[in-house]
Amino acid sequence: MDLTGLTALVTGGGSGIGRSTARRLAGEGMKVCVVDLDEAAATAVAEEVGGVPIPADVADRSALEDAFERCLETFGRIDVAHLNAGVSLPPGDIADLDAESYRRSLAVNIDHVVFGTGAAVRAMRLTAAEGRPRAVVATSSLAGIDPFFPNAIYTLTKHAVVGFIRALAPELATEGIGAHVICPGLTDTAMVPQDRKAALIQAGMPLVEPEQIADAVLAAIGSPLEVTGTCWIGNPGQPPLRWVYAEVPGPHKRINIPNRR
Repeated sequence: MDLTGLTALVTGGGSGIGRSTARRLAGEGMKVCVVDLDEAAATAVAEEVGGVPIPADVADRSALEDAFERCLETFGRIDVAHLNAGVSLPPGDIADLDAESYRRSLAVNIDHVVFGTGAAVRAMRLTAAEGRPRAVVATSSLAGIDPFFPNAIYTLTKHAVVGFIRALAPELATEGIGAHVICPGLTDTAMVPQDRKAALIQAGMPLVEPEQIADAVLAAIGSPLEVTGTCWIGNPGQPPLRWVYAEVPGPHKRINIPNRR
């Protein structure tokens, strides 16, 4: 797979999985736009990979779409969008759920993927290189496949990302655009507090290294359109696993047909 000269936009690119992915894609010869709420972090990563920092709150649709516009204006094309930014509410009693925090988690984890995908597709329709990959890759979680019982709200948002991408993928494939979901296990990022990280390691629970998830992103980008809509699982010390869902039989199949442009 030749990515040389193509452009990627990575949200949440200032740290963790996003930073590792930005480094990996730049190492493959891509130009990278590093989008992050933390301007200093975005700038540091962009300087490291020779990319462009774009400070933006991905929960704000206008700011997110402006980030895509700025990337497009800078490099003239967007071939890969890694919609990676995410947040997690602390586990708690559903009876005491804070509405403001809940809405914020929906905006970052779900709205950002929906509106980011729309912005990415608009950009990708402007340019296409014959035989070169174009892909939208969204970061979900193992909680998007297997419910994470301590945190139902996080599970809700990550299931939404998986369902959205799986449903949209066949339609985008008709335009030569792949769409995939990355489903990491518990990953060694800032979302895991240091005190909890120490307890997990002591309990024998290994964490996934962010570099492993960058491997999964690269595998998704390079996969054929025939397997678009795939969930790529990242477990500690293992190569990316393409998760295959069992087909659900029934009469709904007669009308469950992707839209065609």
